[in-house]
Amino acid sequence: MSERLAIAGSGAIACGLAAVAATRGHVTVFARSDEAEAKVRAQCAKLGANGNVVVSRDPAALAEATFVVEAIVEDRTAKADVWRRLGGHIADDAVLATTTSSLPIEELAVASGHPERFAGLHVFNPVPKMDLVELAFPAAATAATRERARALCAALGKTAVEVPDTPGFVVNRLLFPFLFDAVRLLDETGLAPEAIDTCMRLGAGHPLGPLALLDLVGLDVSVAIAGTLGIEVPPRVQALIAEGALGRKTGRGFHAY
Repeated sequence: MSERLAIAGSGAIACGLAAVAATRGHVTVFARSDEAEAKVRAQCAKLGANGNVVVSRDPAALAEATFVVEAIVEDRTAKADVWRRLGGHIADDAVLATTTSSLPIEELAVASGHPERFAGLHVFNPVPKMDLVELAFPAAATAATRERARALCAALGKTAVEVPDTPGFVVNRLLFPFLFDAVRLLDETGLAPEAIDTCMRLGAGHPLGPLALLDLVGLDVSVAIAGTLGIEVPPRVQALIAEGALGRKTGRGFHAY
């Protein structure tokens, strides 16, 4: 991996990306708490890659990075705030990227202050197992920025597909109407979640059924994506969120874990 990669974040996507990168070279992770630092180290340890990871709560640790990826919650304001807080610590020629799954790349690029060297780098969870990266660029992105983003994906062992800067890109735009329709079918028929998921796994060849996939993504994250796409969220999803049942990360969603 020719780029000196740094990642700002400590959620599942940030940890997964760090773990994959650490099997191919050195990576720096900016985490805001001891708990966040522990999460990153635990994920990297699963792949035997802790020796290549530096986790720091000091933004100055980003100074040597040539490619900085923001991987935090799907919120425009929060993402813009990351670039405001970290921008002064990042090299002037570093590529800036976001792992957003649904927010407008053009807006995030402007918020970064450097749209000419900005990229959307949508990796999929779980990052160590999912091959695809949806690449999206703002209009101002230079040819060098585009090439470096594609090269990083290749170095990480991922297949990059350049997609338009449209809500949900390709995968989520097509996927989430289907996922929420599965919830509506659940309510209309009274079928058990296991029945719907089994039908789609065995009948359509899906590795996960739609309700299990919502649990994996996180119901709160799924609602945020739906809002960006203009998809109506079924009441059952909102009710589960109100109960704190967000999916795998809380031990319960449509299924128990």
